[in-house]
Amino acid sequence: MAAALALAAWLTAVPEPRLPMRVPGLDKPVGAAVVATAKAVLQGTLVPGGGTPADVPGEWPRFRGPNGDAVYQSGDFSLDPPWHEPGPARRWSIAVGEGFAAPAVKDGRVYLIDYDREKEEDVVRCLSLADGKDIWQFRYPNAVKRNHGMSRTIPTVTDKYVVTIGPKCHVACLDRLTGEQQWLIDMVAEFGTTVPPWYAGQCPLVDGDRLILAPGGPDALLAALDLAEGSVLWKTPNPRDWKMTHSSVVPVEFGGKRLYVYCASGGVVAADSQDGRIVWDTTEWKISLATVPSPLPLPDGRIFFCGGYDAGALMVRMTEVDGKIQPQTLFRLPPAQFGSTQQTPIFYQGFIYGVREKDKQMVCLDLDGKERWSSGSQYRFGLGPYMIINGVLPALDDDGLLTVMAADPNGFRVIAQAQVLEGHDCWGPPAFVPGYFLVRSMTEMVCLALPPGG
Repeated sequence: MAAALALAAWLTAVPEPRLPMRVPGLDKPVGAAVVATAKAVLQGTLVPGGGTPADVPGEWPRFRGPNGDAVYQSGDFSLDPPWHEPGPARRWSIAVGEGFAAPAVKDGRVYLIDYDREKEEDVVRCLSLADGKDIWQFRYPNAVKRNHGMSRTIPTVTDKYVVTIGPKCHVACLDRLTGEQQWLIDMVAEFGTTVPPWYAGQCPLVDGDRLILAPGGPDALLAALDLAEGSVLWKTPNPRDWKMTHSSVVPVEFGGKRLYVYCASGGVVAADSQDGRIVWDTTEWKISLATVPSPLPLPDGRIFFCGGYDAGALMVRMTEVDGKIQPQTLFRLPPAQFGSTQQTPIFYQGFIYGVREKDKQMVCLDLDGKERWSSGSQYRFGLGPYMIINGVLPALDDDGLLTVMAADPNGFRVIAQAQVLEGHDCWGPPAFVPGYFLVRSMTEMVCLALPPGG
């Protein structure tokens, strides 16, 4: 880690020794044997810090941003023309525990779930966007062994609360300003969840005054909780005994209904948002080893699924037959055409952008699955993340090289490149508010200055 916080009394996450590059699926899973434990009242500890919130407007409050689409669209910001060498300046950097947990941002505060290996504690951190200093930390015990990193989820922040899911499926709801505990549960004890191999990757979905989870328990494939109290409002049956994956729940609108779509271990389920009942499910889409990308909703009732380990991709369209909603397979794409091990592609202005598993190139697809362009062998991105900012597509590769491209279906065009991280496994999705771009490696989180115009 290149820098440490000034207030070391509140910093316990320290950089780990550099590890050899590894890919999920080559580690030995450790989560499959986890069984339900007796329910207990869980209590964390709040540790105040010396940081103060930045006076910076804007928010990136959850996985894939405000609208859940990994797109920032506003007329007040542009990354074109490119910045000059050696690239964007660092505002600050901090040490983080091994993993891929990425930040959320709201009202000058940065929220992150971290892990303290020395004390064996999950740590929810609230940092200043101005300098990275801890405003507060919320800690609770959780013994986690290194398994290609530990924490790997993104908090969800609302006006009142911040919600996190820890590596072993602990769910914490805290006051977003003070860090005070509202409630804390263990999904293993509460729902009989089996912790996924390589730990939890699911990001919490807050929908109004409810929290939507996918525990994958014997009688709760999905569940809705009262956000303020943590009480269970409904559960989705789990007749096929599907388990939790690393994918996240995605809301989808169709035929006047709001559905929650989830890629479980044995297939895909769509649950009614009102009561959790199964509206449809299918075994047409499942991944043999690790299900990570989330469903990608598209116009006209279409949903795009993709995965790694030679899973390829699948396009379905929801149709209504005799008053029932059913998914219809439109086409499959072989892995050589498209598949994604880790990142969820982006839909933008009628086209799909994502990194293809087989050759690690960025590609643009139309909604029929036909390739419009690929980045070529000179530009490969590994398992790194990407987003779109007003028509510009910044993407990280595994080793922290940032490439800024045009999100244009008419052709591949590089705008700028810069080495912004000195690390490896730079896989955590970035967060963005105008002027501030947060990225991370396995052991470091960095805030870059991206002012308008570069």
